[in-house]
Amino acid sequence: MAAFTVIGACTLEPHYERPIPPVADRWSGSDKNSGDELATQASEIGWRAFFTDPEMQRLIEISLANNRDARIAAINVAAARALYQIQRAELFPTIDATAVQDVQRVPLSESRTGRTISRIYSLGVGFTSFELDFFGRIRSLNHQKLQQYLGLVETQRSAVITLISEVANAYLLLLADQELMHVTQVTLDSQKASYELTLLSYNEDQSTALDLRQAEISVHTAQANLASYQRQIGKDRNALGLLLGAPIPEDLTKDGSIDSQQLLEDLPAGVPSELLTRRPDVLAAEHELAAANANIGAARAAFFPSITLTGSYGTSSTQLSGLFGSGSSAWNFFPQITLPIFTGGANTANLEYAKEERNLYLATYEKTIQTAYQEVSNALLSRDTLLDQLKAQVALEVASRDAYRLSNMRFQGGIDNYFAVLDSQRTLYAAQQGLVIVKLSRLQNLVTLYKALGGGWNE
Repeated sequence: MAAFTVIGACTLEPHYERPIPPVADRWSGSDKNSGDELATQASEIGWRAFFTDPEMQRLIEISLANNRDARIAAINVAAARALYQIQRAELFPTIDATAVQDVQRVPLSESRTGRTISRIYSLGVGFTSFELDFFGRIRSLNHQKLQQYLGLVETQRSAVITLISEVANAYLLLLADQELMHVTQVTLDSQKASYELTLLSYNEDQSTALDLRQAEISVHTAQANLASYQRQIGKDRNALGLLLGAPIPEDLTKDGSIDSQQLLEDLPAGVPSELLTRRPDVLAAEHELAAANANIGAARAAFFPSITLTGSYGTSSTQLSGLFGSGSSAWNFFPQITLPIFTGGANTANLEYAKEERNLYLATYEKTIQTAYQEVSNALLSRDTLLDQLKAQVALEVASRDAYRLSNMRFQGGIDNYFAVLDSQRTLYAAQQGLVIVKLSRLQNLVTLYKALGGGWNE
């Protein structure tokens, strides 16, 4: 048995080495992205530390407990674990206990004892078709299932990270649309007031019909925008509810502000090679590659002889009471060697398929790394520029607000017509909308960078 164990440890799998990442040694598009190498990596920062808002944390908790995609990922992991355990069981003999009663009737002409019915009782334990894994076929298949299981574990981690980022982005979008609706409501109230003043001025022959119509147009435009944002907020809540997998809490703050969301900004990016050990989707792709590599070993082993053992030991007697009597012991042992001679090219084709499958998973693995590299590079580039854009947008909003105030004063003083007021009011409204959108883009970019660096798995 010791010899069988040593020989069974052999395998025909190709030696696996992690492929060289097909990406640059540093992130592209940013000179400020290396981060502190001694700082805590993003993948080690828990999502509670990154998302500090209590409402955001509560929504993430609900989604992790109820989201159906997360459940499906967990079920797939459990199923893969069971398949691995089934495959691993083939490394050991299956021992069964059997009890048999064999009753047979023979023609009287063929009976030597004068009895036409014979009975044989047997009781024993044995194993059937236990394969001695000399060439590592079963071990290769076991290794394949193990790698597939580990790959699904990483896929589950990736699903959780994706879910958390989607919930965060959906909630941020809801807050942004609520802010845009508030800005639109304030603008509408201001335009209604301006319309009333213009109507009064028109009735006193101090304003033209064109001024009145322009004021009316601005009111109707704001009303249409307000209805649009109300509709969009309803869609945002429905999308968030789908991600949660449960109804949105009734006590969820409806007046939450996007300005109250404080996310970690200085996430250390490290170097691209670290993605190989941080990103679960990259790890999952590598496990699939390793599984395909192991399958080649099983395909190679099919060219060599297979040895199976069948045997049993127990008692046998023609009388039930004699099963445990003296001289009733019985045993059998059937070793079998099968050598493939002609398979119609099936073994060769199966080996070729296994090799091409490995090439496929290699290309998939490399593409996953390149995608991860692009996501991080884009997120770093956006992080460096969105902060500058936000500062410029804030200055634009301040200047537009002051310009609207001055133009309104000139209109009320009779210096300018209402067109100047309307133009400055539109500019202010657009600047306020742009400011909210830039704030949303900046926060969503931080969420994307956190996800791209493999963060979000730990609580």
